[in-house]
Amino acid sequence: MSLTREQMAEVVARDIPDGAYVNLGIGQPTMVASYLRPGSGVVLHTENGMLNMGPLATGDEIDPDLTNAGKQPVTELPGASYFHHADSFAMMRGGHLDVCIMGAFQVSATGDLANWSTGAPDAIPAVGGAMDLAIGAKQVFVMMTLFAKDGKPKLVPSCTYPLTGRACVSRVYTDVATFALSPDGVRVVETFGTTAGELAARLDVPLS
Repeated sequence: MSLTREQMAEVVARDIPDGAYVNLGIGQPTMVASYLRPGSGVVLHTENGMLNMGPLATGDEIDPDLTNAGKQPVTELPGASYFHHADSFAMMRGGHLDVCIMGAFQVSATGDLANWSTGAPDAIPAVGGAMDLAIGAKQVFVMMTLFAKDGKPKLVPSCTYPLTGRACVSRVYTDVATFALSPDGVRVVETFGTTAGELAARLDVPLS
């Protein structure tokens, strides 16, 4: 069976190196916070100005003044710190983040990322800090479904949507497979409810 969003988040969390400084993008990536290994030493960064963010807050934990970049209520871990938005972006642009995890509309076989606009006339562009993260983080992980609602692949030979960054994505985590991207091509790391052969038949991207 293909993975649920929660299971995808668990797979992503498993691959984050111990002690890494990590930014979680808006949407599905925020779920990764709930699956980090205890004692991993991973420090979560949010672009609205917080380090050592904890999982999403629920019930009595909710503080309306304590949110992530997607305005979701979050918890804080011991040692959490707060700072100006500009300082947060300086961290992102200055190469101080080890990993960022973002959603995407498309990822190309060469690691190009398109996640801020579909280019449709009625679409509302939402760049946010995605471009800063795409070029500033040492590794970019993408978390998305592999196929759109119309069945078209989101892992493509080249992006047709406006680009967020070029050759920046190193890993793509989807509901049916995890892919590693490098100058040598796209490698299937793991599959869920399907086979590499079945994926190759549905994608226009050569797989190894």
